Amino acid sequence: MESGYRKIEWAERNMKTLGRIREEFRREKPLEGYRIGMALHVEAKTAVLVKTLIEGGADVAITGCNPLSTQDDVANALRDMGIKCFARRGMSKEEYYEALNRVVDFKPDVIVDDGADLIFLLHGERLDCDVLGASEETTTGVMRLKAMEREGVLRFPVIAVNDAYTKFLFDNRYGTGQSTWDGIFRATNMLIAGKNVVIAGYGWCGRGIALRAKGLGANVIVTEVDEIRALEAVMDGFKVMPMRDACKFGDIFITATGNVNVIRGEHFKLMKDGAILANAGHFNVEISIPDLESMSVSKREIRRYMTEYDLGDKKIYLIAEGRLVNLVVGDGHPIEVMDMSFSDQALAIRYIVENHEKLENRVYRLPEELDRKVARLKLEVMGVEIDELTEEQVAYLSDWRHGT
Repeated sequence: MESGYRKIEWAERNMKTLGRIREEFRREKPLEGYRIGMALHVEAKTAVLVKTLIEGGADVAITGCNPLSTQDDVANALRDMGIKCFARRGMSKEEYYEALNRVVDFKPDVIVDDGADLIFLLHGERLDCDVLGASEETTTGVMRLKAMEREGVLRFPVIAVNDAYTKFLFDNRYGTGQSTWDGIFRATNMLIAGKNVVIAGYGWCGRGIALRAKGLGANVIVTEVDEIRALEAVMDGFKVMPMRDACKFGDIFITATGNVNVIRGEHFKLMKDGAILANAGHFNVEISIPDLESMSVSKREIRRYMTEYDLGDKKIYLIAEGRLVNLVVGDGHPIEVMDMSFSDQALAIRYIVENHEKLENRVYRLPEELDRKVARLKLEVMGVEIDELTEEQVAYLSDWRHGT
């Protein structure tokens, strides 16, 4: 537990943007009397967000959003502070959903989710809980929620924090890029230079992973289903090909698509002996573990977080059971990146509390003024100044009559 407190202290020291918002919350108490239910990765940066909401007057209950991402020392520290924390590392599927239900039993007014499992629960088994609104942290969750909106089943408004510029341009790109490789380094202790690295998906997460792989000296291959993203990857200097071709060359495979069975049996058959598989997407469905299990004659743990599957003619290695490699093996995204993401979350929660009566049951972006507020605060704490438009420049940009 003491190590959990030290981790939280270190995160607080380096989350200065959220610290500014905490000062504001402490003065104004915008969340006084509200209950916040959270399903997030329970680690040090998340604990700083929890403490910020409590400073704003909220009562908080939290559990994990992934069975293997909870850091038990941090969870114990939160419980020692008197915070309702139901997370534990290594939960079974049944225990995971039991913990989600305990958050619902708390009767939260606002939900903070990562992956939308908690929100989805409130649209299925637990219709007994009335919620003012929710915020969603990650790409996968936003995809699910937009599908619910299209079908007309969304019961309350949701702020897609993932779609804020100060989230996806930094968290998804630089955060995922660095933390994914940190997890792979810890799991493998292997050199990346000279390796053929196959990255499935060239969204913002895939871009970040590819950028770091290139910097490490890897030969990067990208697989995509989107024409524009594939074209962008080509012009960024990467080889682009279907997975059926890439699987023959890859030494390390990383999925970052948010989709199911991106790497499956037909690909395992064509892989080289010693291929390493890792997933950077939210759910452990991108690499078909059932296919891998059915094709294997045996399996064993070769290193911590590394499972060796013997397919008879080759051995394939899976990191972290196909779950989020950066959080199962490592500490997740760098602190300074989550400083922005969780600042977005804090402001989104306040926005829901203050505006829920005006909002429809749909998915919203974080208002631009709040997005820009986070960017402005981040620059301030970094000691960076920028220019301002002069009155002449403002007038010039707003006047269509100017020309050559």
